[in-house]
Amino acid sequence: MKPTKANNISSIVEFEEIISDLVSNETVQEMTNFKQHYNTSCFEHCKKVAFYSYLICKKYNLDYRAVARAGMLHDLFLYNWRKRENGRKGFHAFTHPRTALNNSLVLFDLNPKEQDIILKHMWPLTVKLPKYKESYIVTFVDKYCAICESINAYKEKQKIQKLYRYAYVFLSMFVLFR
Repeated sequence: MKPTKANNISSIVEFEEIISDLVSNETVQEMTNFKQHYNTSCFEHCKKVAFYSYLICKKYNLDYRAVARAGMLHDLFLYNWRKRENGRKGFHAFTHPRTALNNSLVLFDLNPKEQDIILKHMWPLTVKLPKYKESYIVTFVDKYCAICESINAYKEKQKIQKLYRYAYVFLSMFVLFR
């Protein structure tokens, strides 16, 4: 089946319905206050991971509902991971999946698949293998999104540096030829 605009819109609507209770939660909303990768908030990152994972799972008749929900919660850690604060022990990459799962379980009822997705999304850093295909999908989509967000930030930095160079040349010419 060829993707159509109507299919795309219905997928977006369905995705938004699946995660509506999550994104309207005040604690989940707090993720907007924390940067994940450069200019991307934790909330934005999780929503991208959730959506792309949802699309893949929907296409392959996997549990798209579980990946949408777990993808939205996979980084629910609510701290600046670049700083060592609040007595946090261990490296963020190794510890935040457990923190995200614990925070999620306080707020929502999660099935075993959703729990595995959140807990194992940093595999292979989290040594235990994911149990479900959906867990692998979120793991790889998470890495893909992190790379894209990093590349986009680098490109933005390059654009700004180029703009400064042009401004410097223009200003120099202005001063020289007054």
